[in-house]
Amino acid sequence: MLLSRLAQRWLRVGPPIDRHVTVERDIAVPVEAGVALLTDLYHPSGDGPHPTVLVRCPYGRRGPVGFFLGRIFAERGTHAVIQSCRGTFGSGGTFVPNRHERADGLATIAWLETQPWFDGRLAMNGPSYLGSVQWAVADAAGPVLKACCTDVAYSNLAAHWYASGSFSLGDAIEWTTSVHVQERSLLRRLTGQRLRRIDRAINTLPLVDLDERVVGEVVPQWREIVEHPGCDDPHWAPLDYSRSVGQVKAAVLQVGGWYDLFLPQQLADRATLVAAGRPSRLVIGPWTHIAPGGFAPQIREALHFLDRHVHEPPRGEAPASPVRVYVMGANEWRDLPDWPPPGVTEQRWHLHPAGRLALEPPTASDPDRYTYDPTDPTPIVGGTLLRRTGGRRPQARTEARPDVLVYTSEVLRDDLEVLGPVRATVHVTSDLEHFDVFVRLCDVDARGRSFNVCDGLQRVEPGRFRRPPDGMWAVPVSLWPAAQRFAAGHRVRVQVASAAHPRFNRNLGTGDPLPTATAHRVAHQALHHDPDHPSSVVLSVGP
Repeated sequence: MLLSRLAQRWLRVGPPIDRHVTVERDIAVPVEAGVALLTDLYHPSGDGPHPTVLVRCPYGRRGPVGFFLGRIFAERGTHAVIQSCRGTFGSGGTFVPNRHERADGLATIAWLETQPWFDGRLAMNGPSYLGSVQWAVADAAGPVLKACCTDVAYSNLAAHWYASGSFSLGDAIEWTTSVHVQERSLLRRLTGQRLRRIDRAINTLPLVDLDERVVGEVVPQWREIVEHPGCDDPHWAPLDYSRSVGQVKAAVLQVGGWYDLFLPQQLADRATLVAAGRPSRLVIGPWTHIAPGGFAPQIREALHFLDRHVHEPPRGEAPASPVRVYVMGANEWRDLPDWPPPGVTEQRWHLHPAGRLALEPPTASDPDRYTYDPTDPTPIVGGTLLRRTGGRRPQARTEARPDVLVYTSEVLRDDLEVLGPVRATVHVTSDLEHFDVFVRLCDVDARGRSFNVCDGLQRVEPGRFRRPPDGMWAVPVSLWPAAQRFAAGHRVRVQVASAAHPRFNRNLGTGDPLPTATAHRVAHQALHHDPDHPSSVVLSVGP
């Protein structure tokens, strides 16, 4: 078929083994008494046996999901099973994010093992939520599960919602309202102008009923998130699959993006797999979570990975290395033996007065001061956003704000390549006990244009950090990791602020409960950079 040929060219994958795929639609797979999940089956028509690839999805079984994750894989010699998660697109029960995925996924695998066409070789595939459902079952699926392809995925959703003590406000309201309206008619979805409503309502309080201001009704998924604010809330414990990653026996492929929401989790999971001696492959590109440019590499990598780990005998050549990353700035792919690559060293860049960033330690100086007003929170521009405005973006408007401190190096004489973790320590005093510290690393090109590379935020509050007697906080901030070449003629820049709204929910300065807080307090901040309080950013510099 023409569409298949066009997809083959776009994906840059080999030709199909079998274009004559048969499809069985709306098969009811029982997962518990009274609950069945609708499932579409894509079968290759050639002689078997064929392995099976399971995709469990809350966003529907047809359209791009069915074509790219169903037909494309079936054309290359696998049974592709596309299933709608509980409570979505005709499947029985009620959709509660991640709550039923372990039981439903294991019940589906048990059902597959009874099918006459199932030959005992199973893989799972899919990005984001479709990757999380793999972690939900991977430790208990048994020997039939040979491979998992978890792209831009998380193993612990709460660790994303409440990273570093804050709250991923923008992602949470956008995703929960999107899922809530996804089965409405196309006309109703288009005329709802949901994202515009979010932008208009994002600064209104209290947060608990933000869903009603966006879609006009209660969204249960949203209420669950805001009413259980914290990774340590027992409500989320059953959904923390990161604790069982080391028990997974299947080979694991992870495809991520430097601007993806879940990249730190993916790298932590990979470290667990490596420590447990599990076979894995890691690929990281210059993508955001929903970037169209990342979709084709995800499919291409998954097809190659299944060729090696599911098909018998293995097909194609093994990859040159277990890790492949795109180095931004150099604009090239690089094969590495590990992540971080061996041979990287830590290089500490110190913040100095007058907006200077340098390798030498600071001398005696007065602190830099700024005022943070929650009624006009410092906005986020680019970075790890769910919407298409994420990624690498110009920073001029942000850096011109009075509530953003900017520190810039001299022009680099030689290329500087950052390959690995990035972290900061910021020494700060504040007249409040509740505030945030946001740090962003930027690349300033030869024309003076600043572009974001990576960033991170840390919430400060009583109980999270002990306030020292002199009131001087040494705030550790973990930034996203990076693979970035700062070219000769460029400069390194660091931004420091007290918000990155709405990527991270603005700190109101009161410590009031997340769902019901309405009061706010202005914070007067002072960033210190003297020999006793050396604020700095530490880069992992490649050999």
